[in-house]
Amino acid sequence: MGSFNLDLPAETITRLGEYYSLLTRWNDRLHLVAPCSPEEFAVRHVLESLLLLKHLPSNAIVADIGSGGGLPIIPCLIARPDLEATLIETSQKKVVFLREASKQLNATIIARPFEDVSAPHVSFVTCRALDQFMQKLRDDPAFGTR
Repeated sequence: MGSFNLDLPAETITRLGEYYSLLTRWNDRLHLVAPCSPEEFAVRHVLESLLLLKHLPSNAIVADIGSGGGLPIIPCLIARPDLEATLIETSQKKVVFLREASKQLNATIIARPFEDVSAPHVSFVTCRALDQFMQKLRDDPAFGTR
């Protein structure tokens, strides 16, 4: 995978393609990602998400805040079945998509605002395109960053 220095098995690439197909079918209704070409989606969304993998040790447990269309965590879960994730999303419509997209992945979906969720037992937190995330994290005593 070029400058991303990724060596993905054919099965993983196929599953990432299935994720792309599912997301594009839902995107018109839910606005999961900005419209883009398949090539741009592959680079901007999937490959950039997969850059996380080098920072996640084996069997890492991750919370993905404001999961929306499942980026960045769903591509990571597809590429690394050893990972476990809790996806936290406010939008009930997007939660329906996330449940569909994560059916065969090691993922738990929480359908509530991040601020209303008890801190999950995780070692890593991811988020992408979440407005005022750092402020929310600082204000949440459960995450111990005050």
